[in-house]
Amino acid sequence: MKKLFLLSFFVALFSSCSSIKVYSDYDKKVDFTPYKTFAFYKAGIDKVEISDLDKRRILNSIDEVLTAKGFIKSENPDLLINFFTKEREQVDVNQFNMGWGWGWDPWMWGGNTAINRYVEGTLFIDLIDARKKELIWQGEGIGVLTKDRDKKEELIKEFVTKILQQYPPQKK
Repeated sequence: MKKLFLLSFFVALFSSCSSIKVYSDYDKKVDFTPYKTFAFYKAGIDKVEISDLDKRRILNSIDEVLTAKGFIKSENPDLLINFFTKEREQVDVNQFNMGWGWGWDPWMWGGNTAINRYVEGTLFIDLIDARKKELIWQGEGIGVLTKDRDKKEELIKEFVTKILQQYPPQKK
């Protein structure tokens, strides 16, 4: 019974860590319908402190998603696309008390402690009006990162896809 509980807890814990939470913010005064072309903002992207391989993965994913939305890459774009990243180590400590009765058990009779360490990453994608040089939309995705090369590519695509699903913003 105890093992079944721990197993189900860890399955729930790890499955909840794999989801990506997305948020977006935008200038409510902007009409997004005229924006049809894009280019990457090289000066900003060059400052991002991640590997060149991961930069390329992110750029390719952004290009793929925007092209699927009907945008065209251009030398004279309406939008400049920038991105940046953050990461931090997370540590979850969970104590399970399997003792009798209610309340706290100072001796932790039958208890276990589970420690889970993982790296949480945040990807920000900025859309900048190329003519005015003003930020008009920003998307943010937060999720658990991986070192596995094959899974990393899928994860980056998932981050970018979920973030850019928020664009263009739906006015209420």
